[in-house]
Amino acid sequence: MAIVCGLIFGCIIHTSVVAFGLSSFIQSSPNLLFSLKLIGAFYLLYLAYITYHSKQEFNIKKQLDNGNSLFRLFKRGFIMNVINPKVSLFFMAFFPAFLFSSTLSLTSQFFFLGLLFMGTSFLIFTLLVFFSGSVALTLRNNKGFESIIKWCQIVVFLIIAIFILITN
Repeated sequence: MAIVCGLIFGCIIHTSVVAFGLSSFIQSSPNLLFSLKLIGAFYLLYLAYITYHSKQEFNIKKQLDNGNSLFRLFKRGFIMNVINPKVSLFFMAFFPAFLFSSTLSLTSQFFFLGLLFMGTSFLIFTLLVFFSGSVALTLRNNKGFESIIKWCQIVVFLIIAIFILITN
């Protein structure tokens, strides 16, 4: 859970960069929003394509306590998130497609979307932490699980890409 909290706090950095940097650029160029949405949709289509062609294997092993302090685990999660350029690219490509108000400032909308993303991620990661031990044995012995996860990823990427392309 300490790593999860670090990952979520790392999202604050990415949200702030997108909210303060990207919102000012979008205000100066309405075509930029369309371009970002297009790039984001094609990026998601690319991820679907890569996932389809991957030989993805999930390695579920029991992790033993290695004596790290909670702060050290939190710091590991935070640094993993902040230095991951894919998270920044995801935020820049994904968030502009979900701007929802012509009266609210873009900065406020980006922070709202960031907080929504952080809340959802925290809930999902927390569920994974608490239920991973009980399902790990089942998943280790179920080869069909890998295929199901792979196809779920592909479908989600495609649905979001289509949504981005058809919304204004």
